[in-house]
Amino acid sequence: MTAFANAAKLQERPATRPVVSCRGVAKVFSNGTLALQNVDLDIKHHQFVSLLGPSGCGKSTLLRLIAGLGEPSAGEIDWPADREGDAHALSFVFQEPTLMPWATAIKNVMLPLKIARMSADEARGRAADALRLVGLSAFENSYPRELSGGMKMRVSIARALVTRPQVLLMDEPFAALDEITRFKLNNDLLRLWQDSNFTVVFVTHSVFESVFLSERIVVMAARPGRIIEDIEVAAPYPRDNDYRTSPLYNEHCRSASAALESAMAHHAHHG
Repeated sequence: MTAFANAAKLQERPATRPVVSCRGVAKVFSNGTLALQNVDLDIKHHQFVSLLGPSGCGKSTLLRLIAGLGEPSAGEIDWPADREGDAHALSFVFQEPTLMPWATAIKNVMLPLKIARMSADEARGRAADALRLVGLSAFENSYPRELSGGMKMRVSIARALVTRPQVLLMDEPFAALDEITRFKLNNDLLRLWQDSNFTVVFVTHSVFESVFLSERIVVMAARPGRIIEDIEVAAPYPRDNDYRTSPLYNEHCRSASAALESAMAHHAHHG
C-alpha cells in the first residue's frame, strides 16, 4: 500500500469512542509527592501515542494507572469500549525484559496463556506465532542467558502480543539498548502495529524515538506531572530510515524538542 493510501486510510478511521479516557487524573504518593495533576487524555483505537517528558514527570506513573497497576488519587480512568469479560485486552512491556531465567523463550511467551488456562498445544502454537512475528523463530528453545539485550526485549514483546491485546502499554522498553538495536526494534514495532489492530501507549524520554514512532506525542512536565502539549506528528506510515533523515522528521523533532524544553523550564520554575 502506498504511503498516501495509508494516510488516507488513517483519516478514514471512524471517530469512535476513545479506547481509554483519563479525566482529571491525579496521583499523590504516600510521601506527599504530587506525581500527577489534572491529566485529561483520550486515546483512540489503533493510535500510536507517546508520552514524552523529563525524568520524574509522571509518564510511567500515568502508564501504570492506565494499566490498573495502582489507583488514581483523584479523577478517573475510563474504558468506554467496555473491556468487561476481556481480561486480556491489555498488555504491558516493562523497561526490563522480566523473563524467567529458567524457562526457554517459547515457555516465557506461553506464560500468560498458561495462566489463562489455555491448552498447552494451543498455547505453544500461539507462542510460536508470536516469536515468528518478532523474528525469533530460530530461538524458541534458547534461554534468556543465551540471548542479547535486544532479543530478550523481543521475547518480552512477543509475550505481550501473544494474548492479542487491544492496548499495548510500553514503558521505555528500548532505553537500555544500543542505538542500532533500538532503531531496528522501532522499525519492527511499527510494522507489528501497522499489521495489527492494537493501540500503543509508549513512554519515552527520547524526542527522536517519539517522532519516529508516534501519531501523537503527549508532552509532560514534572512536579506536579501534567500534560503541557499534545503534538500531532503528521507524517505518513510506513516510516523507515528515509523518514529518519527527511526534512519532515527534522521539523517534527524541532517542535517536540521545543515542547520538551518548555517542559523542563516549567519544571525549573516549579522546582
